[in-house]
Amino acid sequence: MVEQAKPVGLTKDVGWQIGVRRTLSVHHDKAWRLLTSKAGMKLWLNGTPELDFIKGETYELADGSTGEVRVFHPGSHLRMTWQPPDWPRASLIQVRIIPKRDRTVIAFHQEHLPGPEAREDRRAHFTAVMDELESLLAAG
Repeated sequence: MVEQAKPVGLTKDVGWQIGVRRTLSVHHDKAWRLLTSKAGMKLWLNGTPELDFIKGETYELADGSTGEVRVFHPGSHLRMTWQPPDWPRASLIQVRIIPKRDRTVIAFHQEHLPGPEAREDRRAHFTAVMDELESLLAAG
């Protein structure tokens, strides 16, 4: 019997997932400030919740999506759940900043997606977010 290969993005432990990262010519502090600002969150989270980024803090967006801050390490990374109203369970979004000399790697990872369609939607979303972040950071 020939074993079928798993589809790209499907894992045993976290189900469907996506990761998007990009290296930008910007100082990591500037990238972090943008990502955690209202303008930054509006891009990648699709909303601007009032967040202090305290572990256990919950939020609700205008579209009904809800979530909770799980991890927050200023200048480095954060993890938070995100659940649109029509998803059966919350997904986990991770945002990381990785300094690389005079450049910075910005990485988004999302797991526990409900299926391959959601994976492709989120891949397109985070790719567009990276394009916009790159433009905003280049503009100063």
